[in-house]
Parts: sequence; structure tokens; C-alpha cells
Amino acid sequence: MSALAYEARGPASALAMGRWRRRSQLILRLRVVLPAIIAVIVLSLAGLVTYNSLAGAPAEPEESDAPIRLVNPRFMGRDAQGRSFVITANSAVRDEDDYQRVVLDRPAMVLDGEGLSPMRLSAQSGVFHEGDGLLRLQGDVSLNDPDAAFDTGSAVFDTTTGVLEGEGLITGAGPLGEIRAKSYGVYDKGERMVFKGGVSGTITPNSPR
Repeated sequence: MSALAYEARGPASALAMGRWRRRSQLILRLRVVLPAIIAVIVLSLAGLVTYNSLAGAPAEPEESDAPIRLVNPRFMGRDAQGRSFVITANSAVRDEDDYQRVVLDRPAMVLDGEGLSPMRLSAQSGVFHEGDGLLRLQGDVSLNDPDAAFDTGSAVFDTTTGVLEGEGLITGAGPLGEIRAKSYGVYDKGERMVFKGGVSGTITPNSPR
């Protein structure tokens, strides 16, 4: 090899060596910087996910076993005599210890609504037990049908037998006039109404039905 050729290759090799060293240094820096950048990105994403999870998490309910509340509940069925009944209320709450026991607010009931003489009951509060079919009403109980209207303090209607009974003062007016008593019962599809205890009133046999 001539000296001229060696001199021609010498500067080129030095230049290439310089470029290789610079690339090597860049690669070394990237090997350090890139993992650091990736770590920062991963930590940032993890922090963002955690923040969004905490900020968007729904508030824990105050009571996980809170009673079931029903709005405008409706219970329907038929008694042993085939009469339909519909029980409604403004709201209701199922008993936590007895799921079939429902506490009613402002309950109302229509018995035999499809018949000729439907009976309507309403009260301030009540309890309906879906197991035994008893509807117990309390406070300003009102009993109305086409022939009579009575007010009393409490009433118990058996949706199975269709019998309505109550203990406590009852006052009102029926086909025969005004009446007062300490207890009462309605039987035989409403055809027979029995009053007991201190019964008094004004009898007007010709009172229009």
C-alpha cells in the first residue's frame, strides 16, 4: 500500500470513529433518559387513575341494610267471596325483620270496585301483612259505601275472608239513620253490619238509600 493511499484513508477513519463515539454517547444517554421518561409517564398515569377513582367513587350508603321503601305501592287480590280489592298508599316500607309486613302511609282500600256496592276505606296509617292477608288501619279511619259513611279510630280488614271489624268508637250514618257504638263488624259481603257496646243513635226508617 502506498503512503498516499494511507493518508487518504486516515482522516476518513478518524471522522468515522468520531461519529461512532458520538452515536455511542447518544445511545448511552437515551438508555438512561428513556426509562426515566417512561417511569415518569407510568407514575403520572397511575396517579391520575387513582385520583379519578377516588373523586368519582359513589358515596357509601349510610346504611347498607336500610329498609325497602315503596312509592305509591299497590296490592291487589280477591277475597274468599270473589270480591276484588285494591290497597294503595302514598308510600310504604317493608319490615326489616318480616319481609311480608308492609307499613303504609295514608293507606286506602277499595273493595269490590267492579260491583254495585264498592266499599272504600282510608286512614292515616296502616300495616298490611301479605302472609296472613290482614290490613290494619289506624287514625281517622273512614268507611264509605253507597249506603253508609262511618268514621272510627281503627279497623282490621281480612282480605281472605272479606270481614271488616274494629274496636273503638264508631260514628256515622247508614240506611236507618245515625248511629254510635264502641265496636263493629261488617259481614256477608257488606249486607250485615253489627254494632256493639253503648249503641245509640237516631233511627229514621224512611231514610233514602
